[in-house]
Amino acid sequence: MRPFWIEQALFDGGELAPALQGDTQADVCIIGGGFTGLWTAIQAKQQSPELDIVILESDLCGAGASGRNGGCLLTWSAKYFTLERLFGEAEAVRMVKASEDAVGHIAAFCKAHGIDAELRMDGTLYTATSQAQIGTMAPVMRALEARGIHSYRDLPADEVARRSGSARNLAGVYSPHAATVHPGKLVRGLRRVALEMGIRIHERTPMVDFVPGPPAQVRTPAGSVRARKLVLAMNAWMASAFPQFERSIAIVSSDMVITERCPDLLRQSGLVDGVSVLDSRTFVYYYRSTADGRLMLGKGGNTFAWRGRVAPIFDQRSPYEEQLTHALRDFFPALANTPITASWNGPSDRSVTGFPFFGRYEGQPHIYYGFGYSGNGVGPSYMGGQILSSLLLDLDNAWTRSPIVRGPLGQFPPEPMRYVGSIVVRNAIRRKEQAEDDGRRPWMVDRMLSKLANAAGKSDKG
Repeated sequence: MRPFWIEQALFDGGELAPALQGDTQADVCIIGGGFTGLWTAIQAKQQSPELDIVILESDLCGAGASGRNGGCLLTWSAKYFTLERLFGEAEAVRMVKASEDAVGHIAAFCKAHGIDAELRMDGTLYTATSQAQIGTMAPVMRALEARGIHSYRDLPADEVARRSGSARNLAGVYSPHAATVHPGKLVRGLRRVALEMGIRIHERTPMVDFVPGPPAQVRTPAGSVRARKLVLAMNAWMASAFPQFERSIAIVSSDMVITERCPDLLRQSGLVDGVSVLDSRTFVYYYRSTADGRLMLGKGGNTFAWRGRVAPIFDQRSPYEEQLTHALRDFFPALANTPITASWNGPSDRSVTGFPFFGRYEGQPHIYYGFGYSGNGVGPSYMGGQILSSLLLDLDNAWTRSPIVRGPLGQFPPEPMRYVGSIVVRNAIRRKEQAEDDGRRPWMVDRMLSKLANAAGKSDKG
């Protein structure tokens, strides 16, 4: 089943790139035609136009996580404390600024290249939907302000309800450094620009195996590529292709529903622009309107994969469609009779830290990788392109000197502990947050187990 966004993007036109037939050579071969692979190719080509770059995509460009997300283009500012703990204050401040700059860079790129990605620079609202959630953003806001990178402001309760379109949101903070976007149109637009730049793309061309070399040799069902440099940009599919990364990420679904067009009802609710709205749960509810007048709502932390394998359920309608529909109508009672057009889910590659990581594959100086976006990849994948293009061009800059290029910073427990532990903690979080929604004090064991949730839990919408 193709993701809803990709179906819409393909309907607007664009032929499929041919599958690779026969043997070829290139300066750079990139495995994966999603946001990370495309941004890497485009940014490398911009800096070195003479490079011959080929992208191999197993399905269609954007058919993976790049075309299945909620289209919330967010920054890293809300997770500043984790950045500081991992990388130190100076690097954390730089990364927050870079993540905010990425929003503007993506908007400018779309404008310069005529990509109609329905990008709306209307900011984001982090809200509280229970008394227990009120004030949870205050510590990070104080830390950001103390370091001169504070973009948030508290809003009065009535303004939160008005701007979010829902009285379920009791309090909230707003940042202008965010946008919403049609992810399918963005990824297919990047694909078009890449082709226009002379980057070769082969869709429906999975990597069967490869020999590190040098040069690296990638074998596909009907051909092969010999390349001086290789970039692995497969994200959630990395764990199944490379067993050494099996414990570096946990694969968990983010599930979404989207309504039929209802612009009048949305306008009456007050949700009149492209602001993204996220509550303060561990596995957040997030929603936004679309440019054509629909409401999209999603939630992360639902289906966990065994041993990091992307199971068939990730290509089907969401098994949580009924729960998401109930939540959508709880936020927006006026939409009770508005039909649901589609539901879907997709694999999110959650790292131990909640941030992506980059590096050289098994120390090879000509093979690079990057993944682990942990549910927030639309904006950070632009930075992923900056990092990987800098690495493959052998640049000496802030990204290639950053500790984020030192590979995974931790591992999950082995199976079956990871899978069983994930389910136990997820269910404890659900019980705790349901008690808070009901105004009850959560059970002590659930509170204790909920604290085990790692930093990745707060980003599951972009």
